[in-house]
Order: sequence, then structure tokens, then C-alpha cells
Amino acid sequence: MIYCLTGRILKKTLDTVVISCGGVGYLASVTAAVAGALPGVGGEGTLYTVMNVSENDVSLFGFATEEQRTCFLLLTGVSGVGPKVGLAILNVLNPDRIALAISAGDHKAFTAANGVGPKLAQRIVLELKDKVAKGMAGGITLEDVSGPAAAPAGGAAQAVAALTSLGYSASEAAAAVARCDPALPAEEIIRQALRSMAAGR
Repeated sequence: MIYCLTGRILKKTLDTVVISCGGVGYLASVTAAVAGALPGVGGEGTLYTVMNVSENDVSLFGFATEEQRTCFLLLTGVSGVGPKVGLAILNVLNPDRIALAISAGDHKAFTAANGVGPKLAQRIVLELKDKVAKGMAGGITLEDVSGPAAAPAGGAAQAVAALTSLGYSASEAAAAVARCDPALPAEEIIRQALRSMAAGR
């Protein structure tokens, strides 16, 4: 397994990057945001990677952060979500937004990605809800999902649930909560989210 690659950028498009490491050029599929975050051709950069091996293909998928990589692995662990669909989701939603959408049960947020219909979006939320509740929000890695680390995700999830019960859509609630510090108690996150939504109206 190639965990990450650090080297010189040989080529860059909106959805691929070729990075040279030890005289070998590696082609990785990336999101537009990852391509934009990397230095230009000739610059040095690091890509966190996932290698996908299928019957007819071996592909690398690249990410700017470990959080994005972990999120990609979570998404592709859902039945029906292949690497290309996982990348398409990360192209329209960042990891924090994905965690909040799952905790809020907002499956419609995932349908903005190419290749994700309503049924698959519902399956993503259903299969990942428990993992998100255990602390996948805020860049917590799979190894860290235990004990006190779960609190921020729980507070954010409670805040989203409270805001939706007040009549806000799941997307509005998740977006407002995302602007708050997840380490705060749920009550304070709700207060700050309400203030920000009131100011934006």
C-alpha cells in the first residue's frame, strides 16, 4: 500500500496529478480542490494516496490531507460506492460537511455528486451514521475513534438535530453548525448557529 508520495509535480489537470518520486512518475486521480492546493508544475508536493486494485485496473487516488484520505476510505467502504463515486463526493463536499450531513441524516447533500442517486445517498447515511457518531467529524482518524474524542461530533450532531426540530432544513443546520467550534457544548453551538443564521437572513 502506498500511503503517501512526496516529489516534484510533473503534470497537473483538474482531475489528475503526475508526481515524480525516485525517478518514477505516479499518476493519481484527484479532486479539483486537491489539484488547486498542490504547487504548480515543477514544485514539490505531497499526496496522501489510496491504491485501488481491480480485475482490470490499478489506480491511485490522491488527497491533500490525511482527513480526506480517511473520509474516502469510509465512503468507499459503503456498498455501491466505488472509488470514482467516493472522489466525486469529495469533489462537492469536504470531510467536515460530509460528517455533518451524515449526522443530520441529510442524504440529499450527497446527490450533488455525480453518480449518487437518492437510494445510494440514503445508504451512505445509514451505513456511516454510527461511525460518524463515534467521532469521525473534525478530522479524527479511524485510530482515534474512542473516549473523549467523540464529544465534539456528538455536540455537533445534537445541535444539528435541535436546529432541524426548530424547522430549519438539515442542510441549513449543518452549514450553520460547521461555522461553530465543535469543542463547545451542544447548547452553545445551538446559540451560535442560531445567531449566525439570523444574521444571514
